[in-house]
Amino acid sequence: MSDTPFSRGSRAAPPTVTLGDPVPLADRADNRVLIPPMDGVPPRPPGDRILSLGGPTMGTTWSARVIGPPGLSETAVQAAVEEELAAVIAVFSPWEPSSEISRFNAAPEGVWAVSQPFWDLLDAAMDLGDETNGAVDPTLGALVDLWGFGPPGPRSPLLPVPSDEEVEAALKLSGWQKLRLNREARAVMQLGGMRLDVSGIAKGHAVDRVSDRLTAMGATSHLVEIGGELKGRGVKPDAQPWWVEIERVAGSPAPRTVAALYDMAMATSGDYRRAFEHNGRLYPHTLDGSTGRPVSNALASVTVLHASAMKADAYATALTVMGPFEGPDYAEAVGLAAHFVERTERGLVERMTPVFAAMMDDPALEGPG
Repeated sequence: MSDTPFSRGSRAAPPTVTLGDPVPLADRADNRVLIPPMDGVPPRPPGDRILSLGGPTMGTTWSARVIGPPGLSETAVQAAVEEELAAVIAVFSPWEPSSEISRFNAAPEGVWAVSQPFWDLLDAAMDLGDETNGAVDPTLGALVDLWGFGPPGPRSPLLPVPSDEEVEAALKLSGWQKLRLNREARAVMQLGGMRLDVSGIAKGHAVDRVSDRLTAMGATSHLVEIGGELKGRGVKPDAQPWWVEIERVAGSPAPRTVAALYDMAMATSGDYRRAFEHNGRLYPHTLDGSTGRPVSNALASVTVLHASAMKADAYATALTVMGPFEGPDYAEAVGLAAHFVERTERGLVERMTPVFAAMMDDPALEGPG
């Protein structure tokens, strides 16, 4: 699995999400509202002022709405967020030659000690790889580069699609089952030519880090977004949750849907986000490690809600790799809140897991303001 890289200039950068309250729902009968389960009454936010911040990062943008305790300045919050994002880039961005992951990818064969942040995220990715039978795979860097979605940039228009021989050669350097970790030494084996790529979970991981940092600063109510991956904690001064609109596929018959992100994260993987077209076929950036090629299973988008932004990010991509049949079955079996949109001969068709459906609010109730 590989999802949106830390690209500086992709062919179609993922759309960003403008944080704030959705347009009020004029007619609840034509809209859907998702409300995650809550235990008790949410605590009051630490203040009454909402700070709105943002900036560039990871080839996209970040945004945040933050409610901190009295005396917490916008400058301090901006600096803290940027520090966390810089730390993630310094470790995990294959677009930065000096990053830890770039240094590992360029290292000769051998066993190499890694930092604790590197180890923790790679270990989590490997656990998800085991859980999803490789639908999450942090070893696909060679394939990401081969298909033009990595640091080397897009392939030549003269040779837009790799040959079978090129794919097979990259597959020999890929595969989560080939990666060996030495837990006692906190070290990773470089087989020689293997290129790690954790872009499919790094944005979600960054969202979690920023959220945790804000909470540690006393800003226990906030909404954080990086390139479309979101996480909300706490509520606003008016006791309303952080409302976000779920990204819709163009032409989808599904109604407009907003979700209350109360201690909840949301991630969407879509074939329209980064892709190229050749001979009438769309080649999305999400890669299937079992074939070495972009997924081609008619799933247009997958949205996952989860307490962890990193896991929401990973599962959204993993379910995309699994496809429109195995994906929903797997998501239902493990209790994920997931929504699928499939391209069919009848047009776009949506499907949702029971956990996702259970979050739907009664349309007879008053909507968010």
